Amino acid sequence: MKTSLRAWLAASLLSCTCLTAGAQTPKPTFLSDTHVMQRLSTARKVLLLPVEESQENCRLRVIQHNQVVKEFNCRLAVSRTDYCVPLFLDELDKGEALLDIHVNRANSSAPSGGQIALRDFACWKGMQYADSFDTTNRERFRPAYHHTPAWGWMNDPNGMFYKDGVWHLYFQYNPYGSQWENMTWAHSTSHDLMHWTFEGKAIESDALGTIFSGSAVVDKEGTAGFGKNAVVAYYTSAGEAQTQSMAYSTDNGHTFTKYAANPVLTSDIPDFRDPHVIWHEPTKSWILIVSEKQHMKIFSSKNLKDWTFESDFGESYGCHEGVWECPDLMQLPVAVGSRTASGANAAPAADSKWLLICNINPGGPFGGSATQYFTGTFDGHRFVCEDNPAETKWMDYGKDHYATVTFDNAPDGRHVALPWMSNWQYANQVPTRQFRSANGLPRDLGLFIYQGKTYCSVKPSPEVFRHFQPQASGRLTAACRIDVQLRGDAVITLSNGKGEHVTMTYDAKAETFAMDRTRSGATDFSNEFAAVTTAPTRGKVKTLQLFIDHCSLEAFDAEGKMAMSNLVFPSLPYDKITVKGGKAKIYPTL
Repeated sequence: MKTSLRAWLAASLLSCTCLTAGAQTPKPTFLSDTHVMQRLSTARKVLLLPVEESQENCRLRVIQHNQVVKEFNCRLAVSRTDYCVPLFLDELDKGEALLDIHVNRANSSAPSGGQIALRDFACWKGMQYADSFDTTNRERFRPAYHHTPAWGWMNDPNGMFYKDGVWHLYFQYNPYGSQWENMTWAHSTSHDLMHWTFEGKAIESDALGTIFSGSAVVDKEGTAGFGKNAVVAYYTSAGEAQTQSMAYSTDNGHTFTKYAANPVLTSDIPDFRDPHVIWHEPTKSWILIVSEKQHMKIFSSKNLKDWTFESDFGESYGCHEGVWECPDLMQLPVAVGSRTASGANAAPAADSKWLLICNINPGGPFGGSATQYFTGTFDGHRFVCEDNPAETKWMDYGKDHYATVTFDNAPDGRHVALPWMSNWQYANQVPTRQFRSANGLPRDLGLFIYQGKTYCSVKPSPEVFRHFQPQASGRLTAACRIDVQLRGDAVITLSNGKGEHVTMTYDAKAETFAMDRTRSGATDFSNEFAAVTTAPTRGKVKTLQLFIDHCSLEAFDAEGKMAMSNLVFPSLPYDKITVKGGKAKIYPTL
């Protein structure tokens, strides 16, 4: 099933339009006050499951030939239906199937208090057959040019790679609701990093557990024995323990076969997850870096199957206020003797260093999740950080930048990163229903020197700018790009007719940039959302690049020295910009 993001852009109020007129309703059989069965016909393509987010999860099992063929959790509607999610019956064998539902008795409360009898749950009338699932956009906050799931929940980007002109993005996904649950790898593809096609589920849970985050590589020489140019994915199997598993694809990542000898790596530490694999040319070895509680473990392999422990990194370095997650490791060019970032296409040469990305939750500079990094050397065995252990470097100074990792095999030696644009403090509560979460803009990484220290430069990828008209229009819209030429200290305000506004302040002498979203619109869904975020600019900012997209505001120094990503939920789009201390040019989307 493919659904183009272009088809989702017409915004309207969310409603549960997934019920099909005249559709049959499967008849429930009540076995106890916590147990229900329904016999299903797989002659129909879809069973629509009504969801009420305030309820607890029910456990659903799909049974065919007396075997459980699918098992998942879903917040079935008790008093009302918030939206529907699909159970695709055409993925099953032809004939009949049995839906076995176990209800949590806490999952029966009415808005006014008290319990609703199981037979009176709203889901039994709303659970209907359909011949398709409507993914038309029903959310006014759905972004126009950021990747989002067609429906359901999304968090970390996973398994990203580039091959044969196509960018492949996998992501943590819940197909059965718009809150975190049922972790699966879903798949989207793009030819330009800006227009994405949903390719469906790629790797689903098994006996070892649900599918947590990981990475994928293009095995050009077939070192793993699956053939040249096979795509090999590593992910965390999250069951009773967290272990590392492998799967491979011989059709460019559209289908995967799980390795028969999984798990490949184990640990006696509970938080052991998010393997990231890279090729290390000097040692002709694959390197795997994986997070383990509050440090990283590094392994090497010649065949992507048999791994040798090399070293640990992390004790006493950086921030340790939360669990370390989603690592990445790469060699990058350095703009030696300059305060500016290196070009996106520059190839690593003598002037290069290694960057180790470490996402952490909680512990971010403004609360919740964030992305820290370290710079230094790596010889194929050990990463050595060049900085004072007490120093923490943040890649992005907004509240909504996490799980940032890069694409394998990117063209021209580029290192293209993609973040999850949310924060674990409130990700499950943001005011959307049809879907939750977007990725931040793709961004090219480099290194630069400022006052004798090495920092990571972050620039929107070149493909981003091609999405906007080449001529400025002068009119602020809900989805646009703004370039602000700064003359010194500046205050930039975005506002609407409801009095909602975001104020950005640049202090040239202090070398800081701040964004105040405390009155940006809806903030009451979480006590942690309203915030002022402040970033060091590490030098003067001449051009500030702003990207607005329905529910987000991302700010970049054009030279790559500063990045800040924040969500906003205005009741009406911002339609006015005021700039003191600079001049703004607005570029609409194409």
